[in-house]
Amino acid sequence: MPYRDTPWSPGTPCWVDCQVDDTQQAAAFYGALFGWEIEGSGPEYGGYLMAMRGNRAAAGIGPKPSGTAMPSVWTTYIATESADRTAAAVTASGGGVLVPPFDVMDVGRMLVAADPTGAAFGVWEARGHHGAGIYNEHGAYCWNELHTDGYRRAQEFYTGVFGWAYAEIGDGENFVYSTFAHTPDGPPLGGVNEVGAQPSYWLTWFQVDDTDAALRHAAELGAAVLSGPDDSPFGRMGVLRGPQGEVFAVIDPSRTVGAAPGA
Repeated sequence: MPYRDTPWSPGTPCWVDCQVDDTQQAAAFYGALFGWEIEGSGPEYGGYLMAMRGNRAAAGIGPKPSGTAMPSVWTTYIATESADRTAAAVTASGGGVLVPPFDVMDVGRMLVAADPTGAAFGVWEARGHHGAGIYNEHGAYCWNELHTDGYRRAQEFYTGVFGWAYAEIGDGENFVYSTFAHTPDGPPLGGVNEVGAQPSYWLTWFQVDDTDAALRHAAELGAAVLSGPDDSPFGRMGVLRGPQGEVFAVIDPSRTVGAAPGA
């Protein structure tokens, strides 16, 4: 199984969590959908819940910041060796720091930022908590994807902050998409998708064993199916809006149709 017991390398999507109005409702929904076991935390962690699979951390569920008007969202966190240096790089590259670096007890140091196209993301400096301990299997995250209306500007920003290199896999017109990696020939870590005139955001993909069954089950639990099930060269997929409004996607990578686009 794909396990991780050490910090993720800088510039790698390393953790996902959702911020919602009702954490217990979210815990019940995702626990039923993905088979998560939900662990609570002490009051010093502000009601943050840890979703576990096989006794390993898969994702987090937390309340929205008090007094902050925001939609329910899934947040992608990108690993760093220094949250403070990354915060400075975000500003220097034209982004904005939404929540300045702060310590999360003894488990890590983090910040929340937005790229120049408006997509929010987290940055995680690991200490006691390394990030996801399980990935690329049913009920765990497997892909993180930026949907942006400022494709080139976003690429430049993330290269400036995290050093990413890109491989263009779309046709440049009907499908504008690239994967990002640490080096030009390195394994892909996630994707950047041009979406036109709509708010930019990071989309979290969770792996499932059966996309059709996952979409049906999610709908029975109160989610809305926004798209799918759809076949692709990367797997059978669908996009959902959770009961509290948070958007996420599911994919069964074992069921592929067609050839993957090349560079």
